[in-house]
Amino acid sequence: MPRPRPETSAFRVRSVDAGRPEAETRGMVAVPGLRGAVGLAGRSVLNALLPPRCLSCGGLVSAPGSLCPGCWQGIEFLAPPHCGICGLPFAYDPGPEVFCGACLRRQPDFDRARAVLRYDDQSRGLVLGFKHGDRTEAAPAYAAWLERAGADLLAEAEMILPVPLHWRRLFTRRYNQAALLALALGCKTGLPYRPDLLLRRKHTPPQGRLSAAARKRNLQGAFAVDPRRRQEVEGRRLLLIDDVLTTGATLSACARVLRRAGAAQVDALVLARVVRPSAA
Repeated sequence: MPRPRPETSAFRVRSVDAGRPEAETRGMVAVPGLRGAVGLAGRSVLNALLPPRCLSCGGLVSAPGSLCPGCWQGIEFLAPPHCGICGLPFAYDPGPEVFCGACLRRQPDFDRARAVLRYDDQSRGLVLGFKHGDRTEAAPAYAAWLERAGADLLAEAEMILPVPLHWRRLFTRRYNQAALLALALGCKTGLPYRPDLLLRRKHTPPQGRLSAAARKRNLQGAFAVDPRRRQEVEGRRLLLIDDVLTTGATLSACARVLRRAGAAQVDALVLARVVRPSAA
């Protein structure tokens, strides 16, 4: 990794400035690290006024966008070995390119899915605080987690797009948590971010208590590709972003309409996923 260049202030003398008379540059002094020192002082003042808090429990932490030691130990971050399709974690390593029973019985409509952490009692507060509790400042930290968990997907992706909310739900919630994750990830990776390519045209009831079959019925006809943007989908490798994967019904519904619009590949990356005890 290349070493970072030392920061200098705005008063740095240009190394090549043929158009500027020498008299104008005489006496201008480079002040190494001034900008960094001012930034550090500003952050120190801000932290004193608004101390950084744990993303999960809200306790005091040393740096913004982090977890306290207790919450860190309680969160189960997911890593290989896992199903080569849906990312379901395995208790032992069965070898490369092994799929879980659910994907062998019926492969999802998306190509691959990966998740940062397990959705359980320990992580529920972290996820719901971001989704419903206005903890939107956590998006950059979660994007860094997504980048690590989805490195293999990001290496092939050409475009990032969030699972959309219906306008009625967006009006009441005021923000789309999937869009915040996708935007932060796009800024971090440099991949194009397309929040309006996929539309949610049907307002569906909350799916929290629905079975897998009921979720699938609930989402029929819910999503569509903006007809004005269809050419952006054709032949492209797309990466869907969402907050939680439960049964995969939402991601599959999105992937189906993107496939019909001509997408070459549709992968999914989420912050958390449900792991059934019998499937872990």
